[in-house]
Amino acid sequence: MAACGSTGEDEPAQTGSIDCAPYTKFGDLKGKSVSFYTGIVQPEDAAYIASFKPFEECTGVTIKYEGDKSFETQILVRARAGNAPDIGIVPQPGLLQQLVATGAVKEAPAEVVANVDKFWSKDWKAYGTVNGKFYSAPMSANVKSLVWYSPQEFKQNNYKIPTTLDELYALSNTIAGKNKKPWCAGISSGEATGWPVTDWVEDMLLRLSGPEEYDKWVKHDIPFNSAGPRAAFDEAGKYLKEPKFVNGGYGDVKSIASTTFQDAGQAILAGNCSMYRMASFYAANWPAGTNVSEDGQVFAFFLPGKSAGDKPVLGGGEFVTAFADRPEVKAFQTYMSSDTWANVKSKLGGTVVSANKGLKIEDCKCSPVDKLSLQLLQDPKTVFRFDGSDLMPGAVGANSFWKQATSWITGQSTQATVDNIEASWPK
Repeated sequence: MAACGSTGEDEPAQTGSIDCAPYTKFGDLKGKSVSFYTGIVQPEDAAYIASFKPFEECTGVTIKYEGDKSFETQILVRARAGNAPDIGIVPQPGLLQQLVATGAVKEAPAEVVANVDKFWSKDWKAYGTVNGKFYSAPMSANVKSLVWYSPQEFKQNNYKIPTTLDELYALSNTIAGKNKKPWCAGISSGEATGWPVTDWVEDMLLRLSGPEEYDKWVKHDIPFNSAGPRAAFDEAGKYLKEPKFVNGGYGDVKSIASTTFQDAGQAILAGNCSMYRMASFYAANWPAGTNVSEDGQVFAFFLPGKSAGDKPVLGGGEFVTAFADRPEVKAFQTYMSSDTWANVKSKLGGTVVSANKGLKIEDCKCSPVDKLSLQLLQDPKTVFRFDGSDLMPGAVGANSFWKQATSWITGQSTQATVDNIEASWPK
């Protein structure tokens, strides 16, 4: 276990190889437990569970981890039924708003507020704020504007990494011309089926219409069925609904709906497709021993903008949300919002991308993909926008958008799709 960093307080107490100094302020909480509920499941959960060990050993608190692919719907059910966990990891600000409306969410304690003010930007704090009250500290971040590919295949065929959308489309046609499906895709994700399509649409809207129009769309200052969103669906459809482009290794266009997003990219390793658009967190889904690097079996490139040099980056994140305010729960919240946890987690591998300014990148056990993501996030040319469906009301972002996007994949027209989503927007 890597030692935690010192906070500059008194000489650190020790528990084995762990520096317990950062935890002494929490007091003795031996015998207490905190239930932790999240949509982060195997294999991504391993590093998170390990990152809790210093807190557990130094405070005596037991963290009871529960991963559930149906988290987005079940957390609302549990909150409304009075059966909420102590801590829930909420991946959508829109869902956070719904949870706050149940009355089950507790405001963040002062210690968490202080950490967020110190280690995050105001934009990130705003994502965890509802009606002027701050509830949820950011936990981690991800970059969604990535395309996974085989560097070996690209080298063998002299394929160049595309720098514009036109070049990406031309490359897709080139690969298809060699009787190979250039793309694989999968949108099945339990009750959250459809969300990968929404990422495609958001990325295309950000590229074709620009960040200002994107912001208006997310806030519903323009209708969901206006020209920009329609064009974004159609641009995504140039890839996802083109039979000669998809679905490498799995079937026809409709197979996208039944292929899990976890399985979809694996077709690259099998040689059945060449590219897979999926977020940075997908790195955890490659089989153990896979060489994920610029000249390895798989790597990722930035989904290009409309023009070379454009850097529109779509991303997301998770937020630590408390449904109890017992001392041990507050202590764990504070730990999760600190630079201490960010650096403990970063040394354990897995997905380590975070917007926490206290994360020491030079000490981070960063994968090549995480380094790529961090470079994108830190590039001054980058225009970053949070995942749009995560910011929309839950009735849209985590419901109609997912469901209608799935219907779109299986044959529904763009016009019917955007009209149905617009009709679902809360009045």
